[in-house]
Amino acid sequence: MKYVIIGNSAAAVGCVEGIRKVDGEGEILLISSEPHHTYSRPLISYLLMGKTDSERMKYRPEGFYERNACKTMLGRAVTKISPDSKKITLDDGSEVSYDKLMVATGSSPFIPPIAGYDKVKNKTTFMSLDDAKELESMLTTDSDVMILGAGLIGLKCAECLIGKVKSITVVDMAPRILPSILDADGAAIVQKHLEKCGVKFILEDSSSEFSENSAKLKSGKTVKFDALVMAVGVRPNISLVSECGGKVNKGVYTDEKCATSIKDIYAGGDCSESFDSALGDVRILALLPNAYMQGLTAGTNMAGGEAVYDKAIPMNAIGFCGLHIITAGVYEGDAYIKTDGENYKALFCKDNMLKGFILIGDVARAGIYTSLIREKTPLNTLDFELIKDKPQLMAFARKERKSRLGEEV
Repeated sequence: MKYVIIGNSAAAVGCVEGIRKVDGEGEILLISSEPHHTYSRPLISYLLMGKTDSERMKYRPEGFYERNACKTMLGRAVTKISPDSKKITLDDGSEVSYDKLMVATGSSPFIPPIAGYDKVKNKTTFMSLDDAKELESMLTTDSDVMILGAGLIGLKCAECLIGKVKSITVVDMAPRILPSILDADGAAIVQKHLEKCGVKFILEDSSSEFSENSAKLKSGKTVKFDALVMAVGVRPNISLVSECGGKVNKGVYTDEKCATSIKDIYAGGDCSESFDSALGDVRILALLPNAYMQGLTAGTNMAGGEAVYDKAIPMNAIGFCGLHIITAGVYEGDAYIKTDGENYKALFCKDNMLKGFILIGDVARAGIYTSLIREKTPLNTLDFELIKDKPQLMAFARKERKSRLGEEV
């Protein structure tokens, strides 16, 4: 059996490990457009902060490919998939055959069509190791940096620049920061914290035109910069699958086995969709743990094993300048909110179930809330009034407590 994997991040690593759980002999070839050993993308901001290095960023230790008898072609791009002949075409026109194929192509930064963008001298995105190194090469302690986008990528970039540059200005057209994962009250707490750390925000505004070192905003304001970081969003890399006739929506369609609509082709990670068990619908869940589990599921099934991945939920665990944030699920139903201005808790309940939560500051025992969402635990089977304020196993019935502790019931 010959397995080919396109990609080299979490989903690809999961796929390698899934295959090897079942098949220790089949040939594995991993192809990636990036020339680097597999690394953890969320750590690129910590690299610039000096909190990690290239070695500790590796998603799997040196020797991972060799230990798993996985051949690699790094720094090479796949341009075409031909399902009928079971071949893929590389950037030099050569072809590689496969028996089972995994597409883990991730996503790419979205660059909106803004006038004058091509005139900007120092500009980059912030999604890859090369992006981080390029940004670092642009900066001095006297640099003014503008970041377009107040989502996760933009704010992690802002955090890593605090104390390293003269000023950081974040611009976003949304009325609040982190609009995809926080409500208005939670976002206000995080924004205030980042402002105290030296980050300036311009919200409900956007760039209408760039010059070499400045941006004219739609409000009429002008922001001068020495370096520009584009962090307005990403687009899943679906073209390889869509162009060979595979079903795609916003991402590549996959079933619970992570198989695409084309026989013997699987997909996982940021390029693909998965079933969001909290929402009860299919959507892209661009999260590293989700990507790994999709890859593990795909690899297991590619090698002839049996695996399904049907308990994915959106979840984020992040921090900014010492302020911790954990979110999960969807924000539907009745909301229980508790805050003291620095710590914030919002729990969302519907149909006798916890559907989602936001924790800022005090995030202790967030795993209990996550478990309630993932397992769809009926709230009337536990002391939810106790769990609302103090999540602990004592709120569960005795039988359930023993089960969660791994004891014999």
